[in-house]
Amino acid sequence: MRNVTLEQIFEHPVTQKYVKRAGLAHAIATSYHAFRLAEKNGVNPDLAVKAAFLHDMGHYTWYRDGEWDFDLYKENDIHAIKGAERAHKLLIRLGEDPRHAKEIALAVLLHTDSFLPVEHEQLNLSTLQQIVALADELDEEPSGQHHYRSISEAKARKKIVELDNRVDETLREKIHHQTNEV
Repeated sequence: MRNVTLEQIFEHPVTQKYVKRAGLAHAIATSYHAFRLAEKNGVNPDLAVKAAFLHDMGHYTWYRDGEWDFDLYKENDIHAIKGAERAHKLLIRLGEDPRHAKEIALAVLLHTDSFLPVEHEQLNLSTLQQIVALADELDEEPSGQHHYRSISEAKARKKIVELDNRVDETLREKIHHQTNEV
């Protein structure tokens, strides 16, 4: 049914490095928001949760005088560009369907307009891209503090496996429903 699970993505060393650095608790919370929004809007929940989980993997921290500088980050941010490239490469490496890897990478790229010369409203975003952007917004905290919430490794894994199971169940139900319609 799925080529790659969220748990497989989580376990990969690239994910461990970049998603953890950007905020694992935020990535998981955003994935749960994306799952609910995908169900509500008839979007493939597998693509939505993967894009949401990976959406900030291009982040790096901007410090000035040893302190996080949110203004410096906002002025120089290109994390969505770097994250889209990392997400695509990771997904292909793990065996994701190349078309799905591209859709996910584009949703990562367009989850924010912080690097664009135009506002999101001026773009013709797909529903998946809108879902990932909204899921991210739903978990945001002032001055980027959502990137610094912590979660234990055990709790993170438990929530990821739980979300994988929910995605699998939703996809099974969809296939069952389609089979019964024929």
